[in-house]
Formats: sequence, structure tokens, C-alpha cells
Amino acid sequence: MPTRPPPPHIASPKLWGTWALVGCGWLVARLPLPLLFPTGKRLGRLLFRFGGRRRRITAINLRLCFPDLGEDGIDALARRVFESVALGAFEICVAWLNPKRDLRTRTRVQGAELFQNAVAQGRGLVLLGGHFAVMDVVSRSLADLGPVDVMYRRNRNPVWEWLQVRGRRHYFQDVLERKDVRGALRSLKAGRALWYAADQDYGPKHSVFAPFFGVQAATITGAARLARANQSPVLMVTQHRDDATKTWTLKFEPAPPGFPSGDAQRDAAALNQAVEAAVRQHPEQYLWLHRRFKTRPPGETGLY
Repeated sequence: MPTRPPPPHIASPKLWGTWALVGCGWLVARLPLPLLFPTGKRLGRLLFRFGGRRRRITAINLRLCFPDLGEDGIDALARRVFESVALGAFEICVAWLNPKRDLRTRTRVQGAELFQNAVAQGRGLVLLGGHFAVMDVVSRSLADLGPVDVMYRRNRNPVWEWLQVRGRRHYFQDVLERKDVRGALRSLKAGRALWYAADQDYGPKHSVFAPFFGVQAATITGAARLARANQSPVLMVTQHRDDATKTWTLKFEPAPPGFPSGDAQRDAAALNQAVEAAVRQHPEQYLWLHRRFKTRPPGETGLY
């Protein structure tokens, strides 16, 4: 799909360091897989050693969600999380900076018939998932299934902002900022699928509290509202990596029964439960580095 050149303002000398990282990413995107995987994991181990704040956030999240692991288990899982996230960053480089590299023969799609049947209804399709390290590397396999648009969160760094939008437009027609509700509805009304990761803490304004791994988490309600507004079918979508075979899986599953119900609290709980079930299958591949429990119910102290 056509992409736009970088706007002039992101050529500022203040951003040259970011551009240097993009250049490194261009090289990473051309590494052979037998080298990409171990190099990514080595970077993850290095980042864990000097992880600072992100390492602390990851440890807090894992203690909250896996209290039975003990400190040794938490430390071991946190190390694997950093390895997976670093390798995921390498995979993003491949997807965004080397889009002609075809990984479809190494990607297995499960539940494609669910996707096709839902799109065939002509009322759009809401694809709900979570922030897994391997989200973008399966973009081509997802786009091959039919018309798909994606929602994302704007990045404060203008280079990263340009790169993520440009990178995703290699595969998807519309890359919509999360606040663009009109654009999202337009996509669904046109009969397109809309990918929406609804598992980050965006504050209390458009959220309700619902349990995630037994911890109350601010959960956005926008996905359920979009589906109800256009009477669109909903599917859960997950992605995971098999390190041993260097392959990826893109999986579609039915949404929780009755979702969306119109009850924001019930829908948030059902959504969190579905994402949690997916995370438990491959916990090291979830993005535990973000502050999932940043917003607390009234009267609770901060966890970070």
C-alpha cells in the first residue's frame, strides 16, 4: 500500500539519534532468522540488566498476577519477558522496514473461517486482542484474510509516530489513532475489520474497573461501544511465537458469550478474562513492561 514520505519537521537535528536507531532497525530487518532470534534475545538480556524503571514495572506486574511463582520464578519470567520483547522489536523492524520479506510460509493462521464468516455479514468486524510482543510480524497474514484497519496509540516522538503509521500502512488501509471514533465507525460501516487492543490503562475517563488476573484494572469500554453502535460481530485475536521452530501463529476465537452485552462492567470483565486466558498460554510474550494497573479505584494507593 502507498506510504507517505517523512514530514520535514522530523528531520530536526534533535531527532538524529532516533533516526540512527531506525537505521539500525533497517539492518536488523535484513538479518537471517537463525541470527535474528538469538541476537534479539541477547539484546533482551542486556536490556534486563540495565532495565531500571521498566524492569521494576515488569516485576510489580508479575508479582501481582502470578503471586504463587515466588521471587525466583518472577525473576526468571521477567528475564524471558525482556528477551521476548526485544525479539519482538526485531520482528517489528522486519514488518515495518522490510515489508517485502515474506514470512507467510512461517505463519500459521487458526480460525480463518471465523474471520471470513464474520466479514461476510457486511457489518464490519471488531477484532479484540492484547499487546503481545509479536503483534506486527503477522500483519501480512492478517491483511491477506480481507479488508482490515488498525487502531493505535500516538507516539510523542515524531519519528516513531511516522514510522509506526508508515509501517502499518504497508498492510492496512487505515491506521487510526485510538481517539478517532468517527474513523473507526466509518471503517466498520464500510464492512471492514478493525483491530483494537483494549488492554492498556488509559485512565478513568472512558474506563470501568474489572479484574485482570484478580487485580482491579481500568478497562476501556470503547471496543464494546463500537461493536454495539454498528451491530458488528466481534472476534478475539491472539498472536504468539514458537522460538524452537521460528514460526508464528495468528489465532481467531469467538468473543465471550453475549459480548457486547450493553453492561459496561460485565463486558469489561469478560474482555479481561479472555485476554488473561490468552496471556496464560504464553505469559513471557505479553507486554508486561507497561503499567497495566496504573489507575486505581478510589481510595487505593498507587502500585508503581
